[in-house]
Amino acid sequence: MNIDELITVTPGVRGGKPCIAGSRITVYDILEYLAGGMSEQQIVADFPSLRSEHIRAVLVFAANREKRLAA
Repeated sequence: MNIDELITVTPGVRGGKPCIAGSRITVYDILEYLAGGMSEQQIVADFPSLRSEHIRAVLVFAANREKRLAA
């Protein structure tokens, strides 16, 4: 999985926060939905432009960021 194709940072879009490519849905938004108890299927149903691989990319992105912070 190439998360660089699925998650992008674009200056001027949502304050430069990491977003799902081609959308304004941030990594933080998806993580909040998951933490709030929404399932992957519920998130994808609510946001038809998302696919399951986007949710997985968000989790990989968050894990990688956590690794960098811990180092």
